[in-house]
Amino acid sequence: MTNLSLNHFSIRSLEIEKTTEFFSKLLGLTVGPRPDFPFPGVWLYNGDDSSWANAVLHLIAIDKNNPNGLKQYLGERDPSSLYGSGAVDHIAFFATGLEEKIALLKELKLPYRERTVPAIELHQIFLDDPNGVVIELNYPAEEKAALDAKAA
Repeated sequence: MTNLSLNHFSIRSLEIEKTTEFFSKLLGLTVGPRPDFPFPGVWLYNGDDSSWANAVLHLIAIDKNNPNGLKQYLGERDPSSLYGSGAVDHIAFFATGLEEKIALLKELKLPYRERTVPAIELHQIFLDDPNGVVIELNYPAEEKAALDAKAA
C-alpha cells in the first residue's frame, strides 16, 4: 500500500483578499513564499514557511488585465463556476480549541452550523468561505461536552 497524505488544496478565487483573510483568521494559516507562477496567488502555511510541505492552501487569483498566464498554466474556467465546491462537497480539518473557535466565529460574525457525531466522538462546525466552499472543522466531542457542562 502507498503511503499517501494530502499535500495541499487549491481554491481559484475571485475574492483573493477576502479568502486570504478568512483562512488566516479562521485557521491561523500564514502567508508565505510562493513560486513565481505566471498568475497571481497566495500560499497559506500551517507552521514553518521554510518548508513547501507546510503550504496547505494555494489560492489562485485571476489577473483580469492578463488572464492568459493562468489559462495557459492551469486551464480556463468559467468565472461563474468559481462559487461553491463543485463536485467537492467540503474540506475538513482536525482541530482543538472549540471554545476559542466558537468565540472567534461569533466575533467575526461568521454564520456556522454544528453537530456532534457520537459514533466517532467528533463535534463538527461547518461554515462557508468567501467563495462558497464548505469548510468542516472537527473537534474532539469531549470539548463540546465540557462546553455544555460549563454552560449548565
